[in-house]
Amino acid sequence: MGPAGLPRETRIRRAGDFAVLRQASGRLGGRCFSVRYRQNELGHARLGLAVSKRVSKRAVERNRIKRLLRESFRRVRTQLPPFDVVVMAREQAAGVPGPELLAELDVLWRKLVPLKREGDTSTMAC
Repeated sequence: MGPAGLPRETRIRRAGDFAVLRQASGRLGGRCFSVRYRQNELGHARLGLAVSKRVSKRAVERNRIKRLLRESFRRVRTQLPPFDVVVMAREQAAGVPGPELLAELDVLWRKLVPLKREGDTSTMAC
């Protein structure tokens, strides 16, 4: 992919990485998405997606949601702290128009930005 794409190193691909995030991680949530996050040592944010058949039986709908998630992450990834982030779609996401999904994701990304890193003794600015 070109410079506007989502590089391979910014994606969570290994099952072990997903398992760690399911067990020990912080949580955020909205109406259509649930987010799990954990600090990594890579120096940049990585994205993992979980959009199951429970969200929609139609692959077209699941793929639309995943495309919107990747595009939203691509736009903000340089502003995010070095976290591994897994975004799980909820059943309500299937019938929601794209702009509404993107707006909810923007809110979730903004909540991630000010989170304090482990070992950081400073206060968190809001």
